Order: sequence, then structure tokens, then C-alpha cells
Amino acid sequence: MKNIFYSLIFVVLYSLPVAAQDLRVVPETQGQLQLSYAPLVKSAAPAVVNVFSKRTVKTNNAFRGSSMFDRMFGRGSFGPQERVQQSLGSGVIVADDGVIVTNYHVVRGADELRVVLADRREFKAELLLADQQTDLAVLRIDTDGEALPTMAFASSGVSEVGDLVLAIGNPFGVGQTVTSGIISALARTDVGATDFSYFIQTDAAINPGNSGGALVNMKGELLGINTVIVSRSGGSNGVGFSIPAAMVSRVVESAIAGGEVIRPWFGARLQNVDRDLSASLGLDRPLGTLVSEVYPGGAAEKAGIRRGDVVLAIGDQDINTEQGLRFRLAVHKIGEKVAVKIYRDGKHLTKKLKTIAAPESPKRNITDISGNNPFAGAKVGNISPALALEKGLDPFATGVVVLEVIRRSAAGYYGIRTGDIFVAVGDDQIDNVDDLTDALDYNEGSLRWPVKIVRAEREITATIRMRR
Repeated sequence: MKNIFYSLIFVVLYSLPVAAQDLRVVPETQGQLQLSYAPLVKSAAPAVVNVFSKRTVKTNNAFRGSSMFDRMFGRGSFGPQERVQQSLGSGVIVADDGVIVTNYHVVRGADELRVVLADRREFKAELLLADQQTDLAVLRIDTDGEALPTMAFASSGVSEVGDLVLAIGNPFGVGQTVTSGIISALARTDVGATDFSYFIQTDAAINPGNSGGALVNMKGELLGINTVIVSRSGGSNGVGFSIPAAMVSRVVESAIAGGEVIRPWFGARLQNVDRDLSASLGLDRPLGTLVSEVYPGGAAEKAGIRRGDVVLAIGDQDINTEQGLRFRLAVHKIGEKVAVKIYRDGKHLTKKLKTIAAPESPKRNITDISGNNPFAGAKVGNISPALALEKGLDPFATGVVVLEVIRRSAAGYYGIRTGDIFVAVGDDQIDNVDDLTDALDYNEGSLRWPVKIVRAEREITATIRMRR
């Protein structure tokens, strides 16, 4: 009896690898021949809409028309002209009272927004929130109390490479279209399309017009918002990227709450870990991201994270780049406590980090420069971590930054650029906006203006000579 039992076990174990490798079968029934995504599409597609935007663009055409008579009497045109620019994208209904999420670049600068539902009804749309840093925008339409079909957000962290997905949108304006594919990769951070790059990559066909549309899993849930493609021709080459649902839901929550998106700030300068650095740190392979500097009073310092620590994970999600860490924090609300796993001196530790916003200290004190000086026409402000993150500057920088330069102003004429940071004017060191305005008042009317600025991380010393 015992021999028969062991023989059966042997047969089962021996046969398992063969069964695992030989999964191809010929369809045997009519039902197997009719396997289809159609039921899934019927459930998900009504929540995907078309988004039309219009904006007025001014052009400066010196002359149009065939003759001076035409130009003088209106059959041609002279000087600045206005034209209406139209763009088309897609969107997803995420709340049944008419809340719709799409891409920021679909609605950027729009004077008028219209939404067309899958059943061809058309509505004017109100812009609730436009977030350039994530390339997301949230709209609302008035349905007179009618509940609309919606798409639920997929749970964060459950998707895997190889999962089947559908992309639903309006490519090239031909009408609602469904394409299928798989998740090709997760956590893509080198795309460069947004400040919080952490994309889902898919080979489901995504084309112009699909922007803002849905990437859908096999449960009919919203995995992400289709955003960008990599293509030499402008059409799909099987490399498309979607903003993950975790980030989308965070932006939608902020829009519904009626405020702007306030993101947690880690408060440290980070460095990717390569092979040589991992060896010097005692790691067996490149892992995590190295803390090279900690901002005083920031979330990292308050959590007990030090210079030289290697951040390995936020919660249960591994971290290997600064972008990945920023994304994993950004999906949390201010005030939440997050587990941060670190490596320090050969030990694995877990720290509890309470999320806080980047501080606005000093106050930005945005000021328009005027007067008889070479900086008139520049808009300046005090650098703080909050302003730096908002404007894409180094959060550890200090001083006074040029935020804008008016065209044909003195500042523009004398070469002042957006992003320049004042270090000194004449003999005066510039630490804040008040220092700058005091220095300008003191030297008012001077023809020689020694100046020291930082531009693109390079210090420049020059003397500006003004014309009389």
C-alpha cells in the first residue's frame, strides 16, 4: 500500500512541470471561440468622455492681403490678430455628480471647455483644478442632479508587469476607441513629462487624442490616466505612459475639497545609488537613494533621518530614485504618518515620518522692480522651499530669485533672466527682497551697476553700464 502511495506522489510531481508548460489548447466549444472584452468595455466605456477646449491666441502678423488698399480697407489685416485654437482630448468620470479628470495639457489656457459623453450629450465644463506638476486637471459638469456612470480607482500597488489592460479614448478625433495590451513596465521615472514622473508603461495603442483617457484593468477599474507616448512619427509605437491611479485620486480629492494640491516634502537632498556607491556603503547591490543633505526642521530631520542614510522604501514600496520617493510621498495627505525604511551603518531601520508641506520661510514677498535701474521690469521674490518646489528651483537655495521679466523692459534689455538669483548689487549683499530694493534706492540714477548673480548653478560677476 505504501509503495502505491509513493508511486502516485511521484507521478503527480513528475507531471506538474509538463502541465505547467503545456497550456495551449484548441477551443472545444462555441463559447471558447467567443471570448471577448465586450462585457468589460460596456461597463467601462460610458465613463470615458471627450474633452474639447478652445483658446484665443494672439499673433503678430505685420501684413496680410494682396495690396495696400486691401490692408487699409479691411480685406487684409495689419498688426496683432486673434485666432481661435482648438484641441481635443479625453477624460474619465470619477464621481457621479459630474467630476471628470483629464490631463492638464488638454485644458491648458482654455477659454472654453466642453465635454461630450459617450451617449453624445454635450455639456459646458468648469475647471476645478489644474495641476501642471502632475499634468492633471479636474473638471465638473452640471447634470441637473442626474447620476452619471463612473469608473472606480484601482487599488494601489496590485498591478504587475504582464497584466492585461485596455486603453479607452478618442484618438485623432475619430470617436471613442478601445485598444488592448499589457502593462509593459511599472514605476517609469525617466520619461520627463511631469515633475512627479512615475508612470505605468503599456503597449496598448495610445495616440494623440487619447490624452486624459483611461487605462483600465480587467476588473473595469481605472489604473491610470493616459498621458504621453514615445514616438518618432507622432503615432503609437507601443510605448505609452499613464499616470497611476494613486496620484490621480489624490489630485481629485484636492479638487473636490476646493483647494490646491499641497504635497508632502521629504526635506532632504537625495542621490541615486550606483554600483560604486553601493559597494562603499556596504550594500550587496545598488538599492535605494542616498540622503546627501538634510534640511533643518524638515520632515526627514524630524523623523530622525540623517545624512548618509539610504532610503530603501516608503511603506511597502521600494524606492530606487528621488522621483520614486517624491511620488510615494505625494500620494499621502499632509499630517499622515508614513513608515520609511532606511539602511544605516550596516543595519536596516524603520523611521516614522509625519508628512508636512514645504515651509514658506521666508515669506516670498513678490515685488515688481521699477525705477531708473537695469532691473526694472523684473518680478522677484524670496526663495523658500515652498517657492522653490513650485518654480522648479533648488529647495536648498536662498536669496532673491527673478520670477518673471517683462518683454522690452530694462531688465530684459540688460540680460536679466527668469531664474537668476541675486547675490550682490554694488557693495550690498542681497539676502532678501528688502535688501535688493534698498540697494536699488541707494544707487538710483547710477550708470554703473556691479552685480553678482547665480545662473544655472554658476556664479556670474559683471558690471552693467546703463545708457543715459
